[in-house]
Amino acid sequence: MTALDTFIDALPKVELHVHLVGSASLPTVLELARRHTGHHVPTDEEALRKFYEFRDFPHFAEVYFGVNGLVREPEDVAALVVGAARDLAAQNVRYVELTVTPFSHVVAMGMPMKAVTEALDVAARQVADRIEVAYVFDIPGEFGDEAARFTIDHALSQPPEAIVGFGIGGIEQDRAGHEEAIRDAFRAAIAAGLHSVPHAGEMSGPETIWEAIRGLGAERIGHGIRCVEDPDLMAYLRETQLPLEVCPTSNVCTRQVPSIEAHPLPRLIEEGLYATLNSDDPPMFGTTLTKEYRTAAVDLGLGAAGVADLARNTVRASFLDGDRKEAILAELDAVQAAHVTESAEAE
Repeated sequence: MTALDTFIDALPKVELHVHLVGSASLPTVLELARRHTGHHVPTDEEALRKFYEFRDFPHFAEVYFGVNGLVREPEDVAALVVGAARDLAAQNVRYVELTVTPFSHVVAMGMPMKAVTEALDVAARQVADRIEVAYVFDIPGEFGDEAARFTIDHALSQPPEAIVGFGIGGIEQDRAGHEEAIRDAFRAAIAAGLHSVPHAGEMSGPETIWEAIRGLGAERIGHGIRCVEDPDLMAYLRETQLPLEVCPTSNVCTRQVPSIEAHPLPRLIEEGLYATLNSDDPPMFGTTLTKEYRTAAVDLGLGAAGVADLARNTVRASFLDGDRKEAILAELDAVQAAHVTESAEAE
């Protein structure tokens, strides 16, 4: 293990953009696939890995919904939260804002709304000694007005204790024709004190990011990498320092970026935009948050100092309270100082 590897492992981290179903480990998915019937998800590891080779984003969405179909009981929801939290805690992640799509569990799979909320609460408490879990409720954009209305109703009428945010994901182009219902849902969420964190500018152009800003009151943008196509948007993001939740490996795996080397993260940083680093759906993309830090440091040329800055950005962009942020930042500074000292002594 290199000094850089040791440094990245030691960094205290925060994860802002990771999906509950997409964080299910390969063994968890295989166990669910073997236990349940009436699905097309592979039941052996090699086939599952091939299943996770995506042609494009619609194909990824199809696979994601297939895996979601294996989550059939509230106990499955709780198990996914606990599994994701433990995987992140093992990577020195102190806090995660975990995106949950309750429409997929309640409407699509028929679970009682109250039972899903209770499962989220139980799971967050179960792992609280290792990692702090917060939740973002997410509208699946493919399902239009119904999903928007359902998701805000769940978020306001029976929210989990740790809910902090409200978002929208899925295929961005499918939001067309549903803008008003989506805006209404976000207005209600913001009025209730939830933070607005929509996906935008991942598979569609800058216009989706502008809509997230102007129509949805975004406080962070999920992905946002297509901002590079609009100089005015770049200038706005630079001036406002609106955080972007960047997920490099995800963008390559869903064919939104041709290769890691072509990823715009270094340009976003050079242009003075506020970038954070995240993993999105790590087992589906063959990555982890720690691997994303190594990729950024080595393949994208950011080095130890660059990824430490990304780690700081991610902490500051989180919805942790001020004291918790400062404690993690102080620890991060100490880890970086020790790395600099050790590197100098090794020369």
